[in-house]
Amino acid sequence: MIHNFNAGPSILPREVFEEASVAVLNYNDTGLSILEMGHRTPEFTAIMEEARSLVKELMQLDEHHKVLFLHGGASTQFMQVPMNLLNPKDTVAFADTGVWSSKAIKEARLFGKVEIACSSKEKGYTFIPNDFAVPNDARYFHITTNNTIYGTQWKSIPQTSNVMVADMSSDILSRQLDFNSFGLIYAGAQKNMGPAGVNLVVVDERILGKLKHQIPTIMDYRYHIQEESMLNTPPVFAVYVCLLTLRWLKKMGGVAAIEKRNQEKADLLYAEIDNNELFTTSVQKHDRSLMNVCFAAKNPEHEKMFLDFTVANGVYGIKGHRLSGAFRASLYNAMPLSSVQLLVELMQTFSQSVA
Repeated sequence: MIHNFNAGPSILPREVFEEASVAVLNYNDTGLSILEMGHRTPEFTAIMEEARSLVKELMQLDEHHKVLFLHGGASTQFMQVPMNLLNPKDTVAFADTGVWSSKAIKEARLFGKVEIACSSKEKGYTFIPNDFAVPNDARYFHITTNNTIYGTQWKSIPQTSNVMVADMSSDILSRQLDFNSFGLIYAGAQKNMGPAGVNLVVVDERILGKLKHQIPTIMDYRYHIQEESMLNTPPVFAVYVCLLTLRWLKKMGGVAAIEKRNQEKADLLYAEIDNNELFTTSVQKHDRSLMNVCFAAKNPEHEKMFLDFTVANGVYGIKGHRLSGAFRASLYNAMPLSSVQLLVELMQTFSQSVA
């Protein structure tokens, strides 16, 4: 058995794979594969409507927040968000807490003036800033709620009068938040919701339509809202797998239940890192991510040895990102507690073997 700790595309529930595989051959006894189904057929229209409805239910969204399933991942939104929200002379504020926020900053500079309200870059992105002010004239304040590469996470959302925009790609639907407090949320699906190739956007329609210039139709959120995510051909299969995953999440008890489970998994692994003399983490304790646990071997000579040991025992994907190195165990919603328990046991066994 493989225990998949990959950061993304990542683990999904087994029952989702099983149901999706049946649909590839014959969707709902139609005789058609989900891969060849027309996106304007009644069958797929029902899929899209249910997927959007489940997002609204699980996130407890109000009537002003519209749910979109769009092509691409979060990187597309680095450009599409400022394109929809900024006039050329407008200012936007950012929290620079990792690689993905820095990429979003780069794209935003093409559309307006960027102010860095806070940053943890000088200390290697090992913490989340907590003492800063957002410029009053900023059109919006952008945060990346969870940082996959460095293993940090915003535990509380900053209180500001500015419109809040959040990249939630790696912790979407993993914990309870007041999602209605955000003007716009975007998330690549390939961590907690589905396969790569589709992007969830939740936008408060009241923040749109304030531009003094036109943008391309396909990039305008208002037209996607008007056409209910079918302005152009959507990624049919990816949306279908998202629907199956959303159904699974609801069956598991929703966001509150999955948060409790995610906390239990993270607590178990962080406790072992803190107590095991062979391992360490540089992430400040109160900012540790529930989704991406980054840690290292105190002795660099043990790194490859431990990786080889875990692979031999069915643990896949804990090698750290190329920028940060060492180890990273991703504990997304579908990761079972039993897999985390196995990783902890392997850490203990390895520690004893090299002592």
